[in-house]
Amino acid sequence: MSSRGGGAKPRKSVRGGRRGDEQERSAGGVVVRGDEAIVIVPTRRGAQGQKVLALPKGHVDPGETPDQTALREVREETGVEAEMVEKLGDVRYFYQRSGKRIFKRVTFYLFSYRSGSLEDHDDEVEEARWMPLEDAIEALSYDGEREMAERALSAIVPDR
Repeated sequence: MSSRGGGAKPRKSVRGGRRGDEQERSAGGVVVRGDEAIVIVPTRRGAQGQKVLALPKGHVDPGETPDQTALREVREETGVEAEMVEKLGDVRYFYQRSGKRIFKRVTFYLFSYRSGSLEDHDDEVEEARWMPLEDAIEALSYDGEREMAERALSAIVPDR
């Protein structure tokens, strides 16, 4: 199952944590069908209690690789089966949890929709829906996820 790191708002993108920082790894994906992508509204709210529009993602479980995690999280949080196309990149940031500084790295992949229904998402997701990818670039709640949506659009639309 996925986690959002306490719902903390990501700060600026960073390269790596300092010695002594706790570290977390997550992975997720941008699932595309034509010019649309799946976005989710997680049940967990943002740092100020607001609804968040996000990409499917979650913690890398022990023994899992980031690409395996991304595939699992896409299936769990969206209800669809998708095929991995390519790695889009990493989003890195710090957040605070219980007074501790946590360094988080989330690896995102581009996926192509294969089958399934958005109604089959798990209970960690309030809503999953298709949205034009260009709109998602503007609407996603976090900078790093907007950047991953932009990279996905560049990958599927040549000369962008």
